[in-house]
Amino acid sequence: MQEPPPQSGCHDGSEQAFAADRARLVAAIRRMTQDEDGFAPRAVSAQVLAVIGKVPRHRFVPREIRIEAYGNHPLPIGHGQTISQPYIVALMTDLLQLDKRQRVLEVGTGSGYQTAVLAELAGTVFSMEVVAPLAEMAAHTLHELGYGNVTVQAGDGAQGWPEHAPYDGILVTAAAEEVPPALLQQLRPGGRLVIPVGGRFEVQRLLRITRREAGGFEREYIEPVRFVPLV
Repeated sequence: MQEPPPQSGCHDGSEQAFAADRARLVAAIRRMTQDEDGFAPRAVSAQVLAVIGKVPRHRFVPREIRIEAYGNHPLPIGHGQTISQPYIVALMTDLLQLDKRQRVLEVGTGSGYQTAVLAELAGTVFSMEVVAPLAEMAAHTLHELGYGNVTVQAGDGAQGWPEHAPYDGILVTAAAEEVPPALLQQLRPGGRLVIPVGGRFEVQRLLRITRREAGGFEREYIEPVRFVPLV
């Protein structure tokens, strides 16, 4: 389900108006996960929905489409990349089951929106973005918004960020044909990796991998998704 953006004629672009948009977005996500016919997507926690209701998504999209920021759908952010559907952001975040003691690696900063959501819940977030202008823009926006527990770096996130490993959670915001081995190696025992898996023209599946304390990995397929490819 996609919540339509507010009409430009009744939206003054104020922070109060955007706050009302966020409240409507949270309500839309709740509705879409409460389908009584049994076809609803997976629900997300109240804690994560509260963060979706707090983080200013309009600050992470191009100024000319800010009026659309709280529709429950992806939006272009330039350089051939998109900001993910808010429900998917919420779902992937919820699957990590974060708390403020934990360290997270994000692969694919994009414009920084998912990064901000993670930063609200985790202790420390390290985020990598292969498109250098996006990394710079995201770092600037996150700094402006006061997210002091985030470090952004331009680079190949498929190789992870071993200097800060191991991680309690790793979240990948682009689809890989196979799970990068470096990310599995950098996951702490008991930690979780959430990643879309599949090719550009294939059915992609959202996968959660938990590193067992006793060794090995447990894999859980969540639901079909559509992401840009991991590069």
